Amino acid sequence: MANLGLFDARVPRYTSYPTSPHFNAATGPAQFASWLSEIPAGTGVSLYVHVPFCRRLCWFCACRTQGTQSDAPVRAYLETLKTDLAHLRGALPQGLHLARLHWGGGTPTLMTPDMISDLAEAINAVLPITQETEFSVEIDPNEIDAPRLAALKAAGMNRASIGIQDFDPSIQEVIGRRQSFDLTRDTIDMIRDLGVHSLNADILYGLPHQTRTKITDSVQKLLSLSPDRVALYGYAHVPWMARRQSMLPSDALPTPQERLNLFDTARRLLVWDNYTEIGIDHFAQPSDGLAIAARTGHLRRNFQGYTDDTSDVLIGVGASAISKFPGGYAQNAPATSAYTAAVRDGQFATARGHVFSGEDRMRARMIEALMCDFRIDRADILRDHDITPQGLSAMLEGVADAFPRMLTLTEDALFIPPEARAMTRMIARAFDAYELSKAGHSSAI
Repeated sequence: MANLGLFDARVPRYTSYPTSPHFNAATGPAQFASWLSEIPAGTGVSLYVHVPFCRRLCWFCACRTQGTQSDAPVRAYLETLKTDLAHLRGALPQGLHLARLHWGGGTPTLMTPDMISDLAEAINAVLPITQETEFSVEIDPNEIDAPRLAALKAAGMNRASIGIQDFDPSIQEVIGRRQSFDLTRDTIDMIRDLGVHSLNADILYGLPHQTRTKITDSVQKLLSLSPDRVALYGYAHVPWMARRQSMLPSDALPTPQERLNLFDTARRLLVWDNYTEIGIDHFAQPSDGLAIAARTGHLRRNFQGYTDDTSDVLIGVGASAISKFPGGYAQNAPATSAYTAAVRDGQFATARGHVFSGEDRMRARMIEALMCDFRIDRADILRDHDITPQGLSAMLEGVADAFPRMLTLTEDALFIPPEARAMTRMIARAFDAYELSKAGHSSAI
């Protein structure tokens, strides 16, 4: 695999196709409003709400966030969200229901209990949160307490997502994220005591000074907490895009071979503890919805990673939030100030996006199928997309030839065998018709 460039390549994570660097300003508020109006009655809609504030900025993080020590900017932003949601309510067709709701950031849990209730009430006025709605929230153990958890539970939260990264104190110090195991355990206990039993956890490999011994200790501590799902993400060191990452000692980063060893160490521990491997970097207990989706062929990929959400419509609310429709993508203005200005002017804040054309949908499905199932079924592509059997064969054969002795091509499908799955993102890149972004991507491993 090394001779095919695995250790040198930088390729997209493919949480969308085309990837966000290829979005353009030709997609604006009018297109977003048009896509909203075309949602069929009876559709289950997913809603993502972005809260871009943190009490402290973790140095490893490349998300679009801003620090604040006071509640004033958060309250002002909440008012903007409420105005945007009211505008959305007026634009949506009747007869829709809220299938999924996710609050992300940033740190949504820095909101006070009254803010949490206020935001939930504004969402309910657009698409009511019901017992059937899966409502997940990203929770920072450093920024949560019993009153805020009670407000989230009262609002309908039934899944919690906790970022851990690494439990080693020396690594936490280097990445600017202090979060003890005891604090994390106590937070999870509080969540479960409230009756919220679905728990996701994120952990990183490839951090400065990380070793196989250290990641073994962190994963074993994580397993003692019995999360339902684990996302094992590779740390993406992109200081040219996220300047705060320049605080990290680049000379202490693991080599590509060491990154692969770190991933494999963590992967083996999770599998030994009876977690099901999901795609390239997720793991789930066999009874979890993600594992069921993987077994039944319903696994999907979106901006939060792997998901069992099969909705055709994802609406993003908040600065930088991305929406997905059958016709394409729409992203709000990334800067909080620009987002606020657009909403106050009575406009949707769409600043860029992409309208699907040509082979976009077909290639998007091929890439998603590889990322989720490690296979592309010929019959599925021929049934759902405008391509001849000869054209599809030529495309699959071309990719198989580009990765000699690594892929299996049959009359039915193209497969990535288990021993080649570290190459999945590189193989997916072979189906990408767009040039690689000059801004660069994360390491392939």
